Amino acid sequence: MPHNILVIVGMHRSGTSLVTNWLEKCGLEVGERLEAATPSNINGHFEDLEFKILHEEVLTSKNLPSSGLVEVHDVDLSVYQTEKLKSIINVKNKLYDQWGWKDPRTCLFLDTYRQLLPESKYLVVVRDYQSVIDSLLRRDFLEIDKRRVSRHFFSKLIWNIFRRERQQKLYYQRNAEHYLKVWLAYNEEILKTVKSIPQGDYLVINYAMLEKRDNEVFNFLTEKWHFSLTYSSFKDIFKKSLMNSVKNMEDFIQDKVLLMKADYIQTRLKSLTRYN
Repeated sequence: MPHNILVIVGMHRSGTSLVTNWLEKCGLEVGERLEAATPSNINGHFEDLEFKILHEEVLTSKNLPSSGLVEVHDVDLSVYQTEKLKSIINVKNKLYDQWGWKDPRTCLFLDTYRQLLPESKYLVVVRDYQSVIDSLLRRDFLEIDKRRVSRHFFSKLIWNIFRRERQQKLYYQRNAEHYLKVWLAYNEEILKTVKSIPQGDYLVINYAMLEKRDNEVFNFLTEKWHFSLTYSSFKDIFKKSLMNSVKNMEDFIQDKVLLMKADYIQTRLKSLTRYN
């Protein structure tokens, strides 16, 4: 019996958690065990732990950060790791006629998934590089800030009044370019994948448009891809108050060629995005 499988892909901090949360509310099976909420994602990450843990194991075995925030392209799996992945997929197929999963690290293994799941559909969630980099840096610096303000009164006072703003600027200057390279690597893999599959097998969206046009995406999933879902409003889970204003990241990028490349990739992604 054929299965309806949805691969939800997108760079870290691009809105994939929100989209997956919404799809679960609509009735899509997105994992028996999901990554718990954290201070940087208070509504939950909605990452299927079966896939997430395997992805982390593969990255660690190659001496790469398990976070997946890497500048490399298309990470290969060993035979053993591929067989473990096949087992996960086989169990899902035995349990469910339709299912999907989300983990940003999926973008690093798209060639493998394309081979193992040739009939799957791809819901691609994109977000501009300025917002993604700002969100990643903001999340990182929040942890630094929490450690500093947990110290005794005078250290906390000095940090808040004299050091915090300067240290945040220095942190952004040291790390913004790395995160831009990660954004490029992920989205280049996404573009390579959508170019290699039939146009009807992928849908590129920006999560922000779901606030007003979620019914169009829902109809696409149910009428075009024949997922059996029950409509739930995206507005019920989207908390606009949690969205932060975005700093201009260009000031923190020394290599201006990277910015040109990012603008080019972003333009290509936008040309593929439906429901702008």
